[in-house]
Amino acid sequence: MRHFGLIGYPLSHSFSQQYFTEKFRREGISDCSYSNLPIQTISEVEGIFEDPELCGLNITIPYKQDVLSFLDDRSAVVEAIGACNCIRIEGGRRTGYNTDVVGFEQSLVRQLGEHHRRALVLGTGGASKAVEWVLERLGIGYRRVTRRPRAGSDDLNYEQVDAGVVAAHTLIVNTTPLGMYPHTSECPPLPYEALTPRHYLFDLIYNPARTLFLRKGEERGAVVENGHDMLLLQAEESWRIWNA
Repeated sequence: MRHFGLIGYPLSHSFSQQYFTEKFRREGISDCSYSNLPIQTISEVEGIFEDPELCGLNITIPYKQDVLSFLDDRSAVVEAIGACNCIRIEGGRRTGYNTDVVGFEQSLVRQLGEHHRRALVLGTGGASKAVEWVLERLGIGYRRVTRRPRAGSDDLNYEQVDAGVVAAHTLIVNTTPLGMYPHTSECPPLPYEALTPRHYLFDLIYNPARTLFLRKGEERGAVVENGHDMLLLQAEESWRIWNA
């Protein structure tokens, strides 16, 4: 039996186990299983790697960067952005990949307009690294927004994001967990009244389908997209990597 799984903490929000279990049943794949593997510290992953039937892992919050030290090899994208959310295990070697970049780009471009040339990226975690890589690939300039800007960077804190900044950045991507179930009354602190129909709000969160961040955008006529399709795309990319 080939075993796959998801590490992170907590995993109550995750859809991966259900998705892959249904995929295996639907496609008649009887020699594979997929498990949620919550770990409270990244060091616990060593115990998971002891499973002789383990062939691959997905990685979610908060370990997309911490897991790098447990890899034997890294894809070019992982090397470039410093974040991994997919591991292929073959012959005892662990190779890290990033499927967020595939899922985000393919989902983002569906509603991307020519006027979406400057972006705000909310958050600086592992998922934000994939978002930034895709924006650079698409030639879209961006600025990070974080509660703790790095010294010497052009990062903004939320207090600096005023109506003028929002007007100048027509693409806003939320990579933070703000608004994720069960904390659905939360959203990034932005001047939402400055949004217009020219804005595009993308939230990597998929539960709930419409976060408060997205609902506030819809109220101002903005284009919105959640992380659901991105998640499906990255799941299928993980499956492709594990079976390449």
